Amino acid sequence: MSAYQELLRTAFSRVPEPGRYLSAATLAAYTDFERASKPDLPFRFERVRLGVAMSLLQVLADLGDHEESRQVLAVLHRALSARSTSEIDTIIQKDAKLFDKFYTNLYVNEEGEQLLHLFERTLDADTKPLMDGVIHEALGLIPELDFDHDDEDEE
Repeated sequence: MSAYQELLRTAFSRVPEPGRYLSAATLAAYTDFERASKPDLPFRFERVRLGVAMSLLQVLADLGDHEESRQVLAVLHRALSARSTSEIDTIIQKDAKLFDKFYTNLYVNEEGEQLLHLFERTLDADTKPLMDGVIHEALGLIPELDFDHDDEDEE
């Protein structure tokens, strides 16, 4: 299993129906990117970016039960069904207000800040090594997160 697939599976492990997000095409996005022809590289890279970004937002949503994270995650998930980079852009632009709302209404703790930083780096990454760095850093961070802190506070 690639690091990309491991990130996806780890991020969506707390979701009741992970298969909803982890389609065969989504899981194969990194392999498809590595095998892509030069003209197809930008589109294949964007699919990897969407998968990584979805993973980070899912972990953020699980960490703090952020509805805005789930809404942006849904947009990214819809964008994965696109057949071109321009179609991805159209889907994202259509719901750009959700991204604005996400950043405006989001209060996070230190762990959330780390995830947001990785999310921003995912959006900024423009090379395979930069994206690989985000994937590996996320895989190192997720096991360290305290997903039960809210339960402890309520007791």
